[in-house]
Amino acid sequence: MKILLCCAGGFSTNMLMQNMRKVVQQSAKLNDADFDFTAIPADSIESQIDGWDIVLVGPQITHKIDFIKSILEPRDIPYAVIDKDVYGQMDGATVMKLALVTHKKHQLAKQAI
Repeated sequence: MKILLCCAGGFSTNMLMQNMRKVVQQSAKLNDADFDFTAIPADSIESQIDGWDIVLVGPQITHKIDFIKSILEPRDIPYAVIDKDVYGQMDGATVMKLALVTHKKHQLAKQAI
């Protein structure tokens, strides 16, 4: 699964991404080779969106959610906004669960059509 973290371009999202990677590496059920992570500033999303399975939006850029949705929805790419408290704690496990659940729900919704 290719997970794109969309943020304001700061250091903290890279820290969260590293925590997510550690969760995958330490998991008995998840395989590190099955995951790819990248963090980009929200303003770069349009030029870098192709090929990603899910986008996680940092809470500091929720004011740009309409812009982000306008890029993701026509491409049928699921997204979720990371809770500010979870983000503040750099809780990689909870954010990985958010990514996996959001991606699975999106896949199930596509199958139901």
